[in-house]
Amino acid sequence: MDRIQMLEVFNAVADAGSFAGGGRATGLSAPSVTRGINELEERLGARLFTRTTRVVRLTDVGKSYLEEVRNILADLQAADDLASGTAARPTGLLRITAPVEFGRIHVAPVLADFLNAYPDVSADLLTVDRVVNLVEEGIDVALRIGDLPPSGLMAVRVGHVRRVICASPAYLKAHGVPKAPQALQNHKIISIGGVLPNIEWKFGKDQDQSVRLKPRLSVSSVGAGLALARGGWGLTRVLSYQIGPDLLTGDLQTVLEDHEPERLPVHLVHQEGRRVTAKLRCFLDFARDRLRGAPVLNG
Repeated sequence: MDRIQMLEVFNAVADAGSFAGGGRATGLSAPSVTRGINELEERLGARLFTRTTRVVRLTDVGKSYLEEVRNILADLQAADDLASGTAARPTGLLRITAPVEFGRIHVAPVLADFLNAYPDVSADLLTVDRVVNLVEEGIDVALRIGDLPPSGLMAVRVGHVRRVICASPAYLKAHGVPKAPQALQNHKIISIGGVLPNIEWKFGKDQDQSVRLKPRLSVSSVGAGLALARGGWGLTRVLSYQIGPDLLTGDLQTVLEDHEPERLPVHLVHQEGRRVTAKLRCFLDFARDRLRGAPVLNG
């Protein structure tokens, strides 16, 4: 097995989490994959994977090596694309990640339209409410909400969202509209993703005001919390994009707008450098324009 094939096999096994899965991805038998990994580890003088009867996991050395290997393979692909003339034509698999609700409401429709416009591109959308490591999980672009920590990644800002408190008009008519954050202690609170018995909500541009609350109801999903709020059970806190349609229909309305914290930026994040492929470059331009045009991200 030549050196480049070793790296491709290593990358495939890391992606799949198994030798058999790496073999399926590369078209090799599991014994061939095992021999290739053993040969690579022997050449490096380092263990890249920890093997058990159930799973194959990267060692700390393996994780660091994987990042470099993926950069090398991306450079090779970019060189091949340039030589073959496909560098200017979007093609191949595009992997994207976004928070669950944002992905469902905004990214999925944009992605569907993008695929209609570029038939040689396919896509995999991973919606999870955690920060995904782009290199380790082979992701091309991530949609992230909030301030970005320092990193070697490139970011394209597409808008912002607000942390809002909302309830149905019927609930507010029956129980009154809170005029200050402390007044929330007199209301029924729906905590989304919180843990009973206590939660703390911060207010003000610098988040220098806080209120400790004892919600009577805690739910794990935004959808469940909003359904309860629409039904008039109580007040809840969400991100503004999650209730855009509800505000238009009047099913929900926001309160305490003057006390909201600073808005949260929304970015498309990707690896920098010349490894930006045509499919990624085109998607970034396409998604940027669509998302920047969404009123809910710019209000």
